[in-house]
Amino acid sequence: MSVRPIIMLGDPRLRLKGLPVDGFGKSLHELLDDLAHTMRAAPGVGLAAPQIGEALAVCVVEVENRLHELVNPRIVKATGDDRDLEGCLSIPGYVAYITRRERVWVVAQNRFGRKVRVSGTALLGRALQHELDHLDGKLYIDYLDSMDELIAVDGEEGEEAEAAATALA
Repeated sequence: MSVRPIIMLGDPRLRLKGLPVDGFGKSLHELLDDLAHTMRAAPGVGLAAPQIGEALAVCVVEVENRLHELVNPRIVKATGDDRDLEGCLSIPGYVAYITRRERVWVVAQNRFGRKVRVSGTALLGRALQHELDHLDGKLYIDYLDSMDELIAVDGEEGEEAEAAATALA
């Protein structure tokens, strides 16, 4: 398990789509371990494989000390709308208000290929949507009408905004 470099905005690999995973052996297990370790070291609450240069449909989300390892995830149902601050480990120093679905239901596979289901609201729901966007090559800034909507997180006010946004990934 190692901390891997997180790809930053501007690197074309950040826009790669995660390819479906069909092998559930040692290399996938190592990738999932690296994702969790890198996410925690950042620190963040989620990280997708394309953010560390791996164009695979794999991500991790950890909210309230519960780690969700998601392979080939997809949203199967979503309800409501929720607008809140959001940040990204690949776009450090900025947050923005983003509208996402209030509750989502995700179906995926775990590290052994078994089907898993996760549903979430609040931070978990937002993180799931954020990470699944990464697997489609999409970033939270793509939801903005203008980059002027980004809020720089520097100084005291920035620290409060960043804490409120909790860096997703």
